[in-house]
Amino acid sequence: MGDPDLLEVLAEEGEKVNKHIDYSFQMSEFQKNQQSKDSIFFRDGIRQIDFVLSYVDDVKKDAELKAERRKEFETNLRKTGLELEIEDKRDSEDGRTYFVKIHAPWEVLVTYAEVLGIKMPIKESDIPRPKHTPISYVLGPVRLPLSVKYPHPEYFTAQFSRHRQELFLIEDQATFFPSSSRNRIVYYILSRCPFGIEDGKKRFGIERLLNSNTYSSAYPLHDGQYWKPSEPPNPTNERYTLHQNWARFSYFYKEQPLDLIKNYYGEKIGIYFVFLGFYTEMLFFAAVVGLACFIYGLLSMEHNTSSTEICDPEIGGQMIMCPLCDQVCDYWRLNSTCLASKFSHLFDNESTVFFAIFMGIWVTLFLEFWKQRQARLEYEWDLVDFEEEQQQLQLRPEFEAMCKHRKLNAVTKEMEPYMPLYTRIPWYFLSGATVTLWCDPGGCLIELTTQLTIIMTGKQIFGNIKEAIYPLALNWWRRRKARTNSEKLYSRWEQDHDLESFGPLGLFYEYLETVTQFGFVTLFVASFPLAPLLALINNIVEIRVDAWKLTTQYRRTVASKAHSIGVWQDILYGMAVLSVATNAFIVAFTSDIIPRLVYYYAYSTNATQPMTGYVNNSLSVFLIADFPNHTAPSEKRDFITCRYRDYRYPPDDENKYFHNMQFWHVLAAKMTFIIVMEHVVFLVKFLLAWMIPDVPKDVVERIKREKLMTIKILHDFELNKLKENLGINSNEFAKHVMIEENKAQLAKSTL
Repeated sequence: MGDPDLLEVLAEEGEKVNKHIDYSFQMSEFQKNQQSKDSIFFRDGIRQIDFVLSYVDDVKKDAELKAERRKEFETNLRKTGLELEIEDKRDSEDGRTYFVKIHAPWEVLVTYAEVLGIKMPIKESDIPRPKHTPISYVLGPVRLPLSVKYPHPEYFTAQFSRHRQELFLIEDQATFFPSSSRNRIVYYILSRCPFGIEDGKKRFGIERLLNSNTYSSAYPLHDGQYWKPSEPPNPTNERYTLHQNWARFSYFYKEQPLDLIKNYYGEKIGIYFVFLGFYTEMLFFAAVVGLACFIYGLLSMEHNTSSTEICDPEIGGQMIMCPLCDQVCDYWRLNSTCLASKFSHLFDNESTVFFAIFMGIWVTLFLEFWKQRQARLEYEWDLVDFEEEQQQLQLRPEFEAMCKHRKLNAVTKEMEPYMPLYTRIPWYFLSGATVTLWCDPGGCLIELTTQLTIIMTGKQIFGNIKEAIYPLALNWWRRRKARTNSEKLYSRWEQDHDLESFGPLGLFYEYLETVTQFGFVTLFVASFPLAPLLALINNIVEIRVDAWKLTTQYRRTVASKAHSIGVWQDILYGMAVLSVATNAFIVAFTSDIIPRLVYYYAYSTNATQPMTGYVNNSLSVFLIADFPNHTAPSEKRDFITCRYRDYRYPPDDENKYFHNMQFWHVLAAKMTFIIVMEHVVFLVKFLLAWMIPDVPKDVVERIKREKLMTIKILHDFELNKLKENLGINSNEFAKHVMIEENKAQLAKSTL
C-alpha cells in the first residue's frame, strides 16, 4: 500500500473496507495475468465491475489539486459503501492511464434501489402476451426468435423495499439487479458524491470532475466482446446477442429486439429506437402512395397537353420568351424547356392534390397511433407511474444546483427545484426553431423538388456514411496510439476505454436528425411525392447504422429512464398542423394545377380537348421597346414582342401590363383551394383524433389487472407478516379479522 496518508484515511473507513483493499492489492501478478481479457470482475473473480473511472497523471501546475480531488472523491465513495479497486498505470496498455474499478455491493444496491423507486419482480405475470393475428403469420420472416424478442418473462412488479426483501423474487443476489440498474445506481451516487470545498462552496459530482479533467472518463462496462459470446464465469453477453440480432445489416428486414435494447441501454435509448422503428413502419404506407403518384405522373407524361404544346416546334418553338435577367441573358424559345416541362409533370399533376390531402391525414394517423404505441410501451416497460413517482428522484444534480427557485410539491410536501416558465420559453423556441426553420422553399415547384431531392438523397447518404466512418476512424486511431505495451493485458475496461463516448447530446442529435427528416417529409411533401420512399430507405439503413455504432463503436451508456420522446412530440404536433398549411400553399402557389383548373372550367373554348391553348393563355405579351434602358440584350432582333409567365393586359390595351381579370380569378381559386383544403384536412384530423383512443382498451384492462394483482400480492404479504408477528394461528386471525370487519360495517350502517 505504501502511502501513510491513504492508510490513515482507510483506517477511518473501518475494518471491513481495510481488509477488502488489502486483499485487492495483495493479489499476485500471476493471478492477474491469468485473468480473462473479457473479465468484468475484480481480481477476486467474484465482485462484478459496475463502473470504471480513468485518469492520467497530470504534470501541470494543478496536478496536486486534481490528485487531492480524486483522493477526497474516492474516499467519499467508499463511505457510501461502494468498493473500489485501482489498476496501476504500469499495468495499462498505454503505460500512463490509471483505472478505478467500482463495485456496488448488495447493501448499496438495495438502499439506492429503494431511493430511486426501482420496480422489481414480485411474481410472474399470469396475463398472456398479445395473441398473434392472421397477419402475424404473413410477417413471419421479419420476426425474431421469441427468446430474443422476449428475453425475460413478464412479472408483476413493485417498488423495491429493503425491509421487504422476501417479497421479491431474489434467487441470486449477484444477478437480481440487471447490469443496467446497477450502473444507474452507481452513476446516481457518482453524480452526487462531494469531492471538497472550493471558493467557499461545496463541490460534488463526477461531471464536474470530468469537465476539469480530474478524471478523463467514466463509463459502465459492456458485457463482453460483440463478436463472441461470453465465457464463464461472466454473465450472458447481451452485447453479442444485440450484435447478432440487431446490429447486422443483413437483418435490415427484421424487427428490432426492443426489450433487449431496453434491458441493456435503458428506457431512454430504447424508446428512441421504438419511435424510429414505428416511424419507419408508418412511412411504408406513405411511400407506397407517393410512389403510385409518381408512377401516375410518369405514365401520363407523354399525354400531357401542356408538355406537348411546349415541345411542339409549331407552338412552343414559335414562342419567343423574354430574357431571364438584364443585359447578359438572351431571348429564348419556349420549346428549349421541353425536357424540363416533362420532368415537372412528374411531380406537378392531378395526383399532387390528392397526395397533399393524403399526407395531411397520414400525419394525423401517425401521431395518434404513436400515442397508442407509447401507451402500450409504458405498460410493457413498467413506466405507467414513472412520471409521478420517480421523475423528481432523477433530477440531475447540475439542474438542482442551477435552479434558484423552489416550490412545494403537492404530493410529497417537500420543497423541490423548479424552473419557472419564463426561463424555459427560450429553450422551447430554440428547439422548435432548429427544426421548423431548417429547408426555405424555392420560388417554384421544380426548384423545391430539386432541393428536396438533394436533401433526401445526398444529405442522408452522406450523414449515414459519416455516422459509421467517424467513430470507426477515431477508435482505430485511439487504439493505434494506445498500444505501446503489447505484452500487457488488454483488459475489458481498457477495450471500452478506447471506444468513443456517446455523450450527453448523442441522443439529441439522433432525434434532431429524425425530426428534421419528418419535417421535410410532411411540410413540403406535395412538391416531392418520392420523399417518403427515400426517407423509408434511409431509416431502414439508419436503424442498423445506429445499432452498429452503439453496439460496436461506443462505450456503454448509463441506463436512464424515459416514458416518452419528450419535447420532440410537441414539435411533431406543431409540424403536423403546419404541414397542412404549407402543402396547401405549395399546391396553390408553386404548382400549376390551380391555373390549369381555372382555364379548364372558365376559359377553355375547345370542348373536345379543353386544355388545348393553355400554354398560350398562361403567357402574357411584352413589347421589347418598353424595356428600360440598358436592360434589354444589345443585339437587334427581327421580332418586337416577347412572352413571360403572368396574367397581364397586352401592350396595345389601355390597361397595359396591369393584372387582367384572369389573374384575379386564379388568385381567388388559389385562396379558395387553401381554405377548403385546410378545413377538410383539419376536420378529418379532429375526427380521427377523437375516434382513436390515446390508450388502447386492452392496455387499460391490463393495467387495471396488474394493479389489482400487485395490491393483492402486497396485501397477502403484509397479512402473512402480521400473522407471524402476532404469533397466532390462521383460524383465530381470520376470526379476529371478520369480527373487526363486522364492527366496521355495523358502524357504517348506523351512520
